Amino acid sequence: MPALAEALRAHAAADGEEAADLAQIIAFVKANESPFDRRIAAGHLTASALVLSASGRHVLLLHHRKLARWLQPGGHAEPGETDGLAVARREVREETGLQDLAPHARAPGLLDVDVHEIPARNDEPAHLHLDLRYLLLAPDGAALARQLEETNALRWFEWTELAALDLDHGLRRALAKARALFG
Repeated sequence: MPALAEALRAHAAADGEEAADLAQIIAFVKANESPFDRRIAAGHLTASALVLSASGRHVLLLHHRKLARWLQPGGHAEPGETDGLAVARREVREETGLQDLAPHARAPGLLDVDVHEIPARNDEPAHLHLDLRYLLLAPDGAALARQLEETNALRWFEWTELAALDLDHGLRRALAKARALFG
């Protein structure tokens, strides 16, 4: 995966936490021939996207059913998928119904990286998600179609509404990067 390795090497971490996560992801990609493979017991790469309205005034978040928290859309690669941006786009389409997604013209290819633990549940042990995060724009006023199996809610938020949500540090950091691109 030379393109992924190059994108990771070129990524500039915003803080010490992201720098540590980036180093962990780089080492993971070097050590695993198929880093998106969900069968890797310790964890695997995932891909997600911060989805903003084209005007930059609204942020799309979903309330994840299993994790019971507001998150950006994204998730696992399908077998054979190796492109993080393609995985993120597909996941956004599946989870939100949005079709016309475009990268922000000034955004770096890879906006943010984050490593987080997914708790054990049912027959799945606790494991890591090594998340590659991208920035995608949706048309203002785009209609949403929530994926019922995985989400409790799906909605556009104004920036001022985000402070009231219990978002983790990594998501707040990525949102700050995305907002900065709109001045």
